[in-house]
Amino acid sequence: MPGKNFHLRAGPQETAAIADAAVAGLAQRLARQLLQEPAVPAAADDPAPALALLYLLDHLQHATERLQLDAAAAAARAGAGYPQVGAACGISRQGARRRWPGLFDHPDEKPTERPMMTTPARPFDVLLVEDDIADAMLIQEALSGRGARNLVQVSDGVAALEHLRRPGNPRPDLIVLDLNMPRMNGRDLLKVLKNDEDLHTIPVVVLSTSTAPDDVTDAYSSHANAYVTKPVNLDEFEQAVQSIDAFYLDTAARPRP
Repeated sequence: MPGKNFHLRAGPQETAAIADAAVAGLAQRLARQLLQEPAVPAAADDPAPALALLYLLDHLQHATERLQLDAAAAAARAGAGYPQVGAACGISRQGARRRWPGLFDHPDEKPTERPMMTTPARPFDVLLVEDDIADAMLIQEALSGRGARNLVQVSDGVAALEHLRRPGNPRPDLIVLDLNMPRMNGRDLLKVLKNDEDLHTIPVVVLSTSTAPDDVTDAYSSHANAYVTKPVNLDEFEQAVQSIDAFYLDTAARPRP
């Protein structure tokens, strides 16, 4: 489950000691096999055993990195976010993102519409209209800290309208909208949404890098429910997204479809 903690019987220091002993024993055995020598003390002037051990440890390090990537991907598929993955490795959320970028990116899926979270615990559907995959991943991660959300990302206004008007698709409880996108940008999409009899009551929050006064004024003139500038700082970005989610999905009353 997302956010579920794991518990080990051993503390960090004891776990590290056990891991060091296990790796050291394995490396020593592999080094002896590689050298085809019995387990006898090496001569002080013979570097071969130490070099063989160094060689094996290097390969074990790379094997561990590959296994860590597999484990991080498995954790992400099971619902863990970068905060949980980082905590398991003793690093920060940002450190985990830098070490394993793209854990939530699925290039085999349709580029214009990507289900990014599934099986929501609460009936909240969020449509993210955003063509920047990195920003989409940050938003997905921020929402994972708010609980399960059924988040669908589309990459432009045309894809958004296709999704919204496709029979059988759930009606979003919230639309998070970028401004600068190909084909149909966020400005034009906002006007279409707020002039559509079936869609105009869906809350739309513009989340953009633009701080231009004209963009802010135009968005509110087109009846955007809120305009939020994307913070540069990652922690502030996450807080901004979570604040949007908290207000529109937890605090504000939502219109009936």
